[in-house]
Amino acid sequence: MATEALSAPPIETGLALQQAGRLAEAAAVYRQILAVDPRHADALHLLGLVAYHQGDYTASTELIMAALSHRESEIYYGNLGNALTARGMHAAAIESFRHAIALRPDYVPAHNNLGNLLRDQGKLAESAQCFETLIALKPDYAEAHNNLANVLVDMGELEAAIEHYRIAIRLQPELLEARSNLLFILSYRERFDAGEYMREAREFGRVAAERAQPWRDWPVSLSPGRSGPLRVGFISGDLKVHPTGHFLESLLAHIDSRRIELIAYPTRRFEDALSARIKPRFAQWTPIAGMTDEAAAERIRNDRIDILVDMSGHMNFNRLSLFAWRPAPCQVSWLGYFASTGVAAVDYLLGDPHVLPAGAEDQYVERLWRLPDSYLCFTPPAEDVEVGALPMLTRRHVTFGCFNHLMKMNDGVVDVWARILHAVPGSRLFLKAKQLDVRETREATFARFAARGIDARRLILEGRSPRAEYFAAYRNVDIALSPFPYPGGTTSVEGLWMGVPVLCRRGDRFLSSICASMLHSAGLEDWIADDDDDYVEKAVAFANEPLRLAMLRDGLRDALIASPLVDASRFARHLEAALEGMWRERVADIEKHSGSMR
Repeated sequence: MATEALSAPPIETGLALQQAGRLAEAAAVYRQILAVDPRHADALHLLGLVAYHQGDYTASTELIMAALSHRESEIYYGNLGNALTARGMHAAAIESFRHAIALRPDYVPAHNNLGNLLRDQGKLAESAQCFETLIALKPDYAEAHNNLANVLVDMGELEAAIEHYRIAIRLQPELLEARSNLLFILSYRERFDAGEYMREAREFGRVAAERAQPWRDWPVSLSPGRSGPLRVGFISGDLKVHPTGHFLESLLAHIDSRRIELIAYPTRRFEDALSARIKPRFAQWTPIAGMTDEAAAERIRNDRIDILVDMSGHMNFNRLSLFAWRPAPCQVSWLGYFASTGVAAVDYLLGDPHVLPAGAEDQYVERLWRLPDSYLCFTPPAEDVEVGALPMLTRRHVTFGCFNHLMKMNDGVVDVWARILHAVPGSRLFLKAKQLDVRETREATFARFAARGIDARRLILEGRSPRAEYFAAYRNVDIALSPFPYPGGTTSVEGLWMGVPVLCRRGDRFLSSICASMLHSAGLEDWIADDDDDYVEKAVAFANEPLRLAMLRDGLRDALIASPLVDASRFARHLEAALEGMWRERVADIEKHSGSMR
């Protein structure tokens, strides 16, 4: 008797399911097709895409490569590049994108993804060329303007970057990534315009709100006398080796689970050694990468979260727009950002009296809540690097240093630092930043100081290094100089940890006051200058007190450990009280406005 031939559903059936987000069902369709025809290139490729979206990048790579063994396609090569990028195989990914472009020179996704990858590799000129080529091919492609602006930021061309962010927004007003990037960079401007920032922030909030359908009720008890801990969700793309991760790690070990139960919502799948260390501190760890705002917000609401905390603001991998869905009755911004989010559904911004002084309320859409000491808690590094002796005692000259992103070194900062170098004969300036791995950046840095009369021999320029070597580099610095208006944050406290006092300038808003807040907590208020002239005078005066600097260096790490900036147990109690206080106030507000408050 003849056997009936196997049949399979059409590829379009799987594609429709995949586009609807029904990945498991789509994968089943593709497997049925492959059971009939194992060489079906489209089915192999699309099954590889399903694996990619499920986070299985190894399977994704293998399946797309199998598809390519049967047929060459620019789309296959482009998606293979994405899978290889996700696996950290950057050289191979670059080649895949180049293959895609060779097959089809006007293939937009490959130009875009190649440009982003080259930027990540520090190949800024090549990256910019990718986006310029893409814009020439497709002038109305908003994402290309946004991505070119990102490269221009890395190259220190902030005004040009701002212009391209604005072009991206004009082309695609709902492109929230460009709006976030613009807000972040506006804060770097030497002449910050608070009114301009708030207008742009409110516009971000308006666009986010238009796309959301906020909940007005939640499956949690709003009773003032409820028992049990508050369930607090942390949303961040930086629960890893990153300033956010470093400022969280020691704190998490001291949170009282009887008062606060922590749930993590990482916004990307990448994890590292720090992620592994902190993950057990959370009652639940639920990545929301790849989920729509609606799906992520629904998941958070169903998890019965009482307080949802944004830890990214307008930084990379933020999910601020899902806060507009209001998945939790109380929503807070803390730790990862330094200005208003612009999102009306974010109820509070958590800071301290130094970054949020009295009278600052008109700079925020959020209500302000102040922790009593610092809004940050530093985790001592795992790297065991000794402080070392004051270098000027043996070198016979002062070495000033700054290990911040070069984007913070605006012309006003270079002017002031050049004045200091002129005023302290024989002194050196040690700059360490990843941008200095690029020859053109080093040459441009030498040129900026040369224009102010500073010989290149007085500059020490160094690029990135492993973390232990990074800390050891502080042994070459006598005095750290914090830039302005965007001061050092993590780098400042790391300098203090290595016995290096930090000189900063007093700020007029959250961002520009971060270093001053740290110095207050560390007991170094006299290292905060009032203005440019005071900054120069203090730098010169401290440089002429080697014995004082030597004594400070010897005792600074112990003093820091005893300070509120590092005392994790003390900070945990303050944070618990703040979360409980915000919760009580918010619940009272909901009760007061029930029926009209969402």
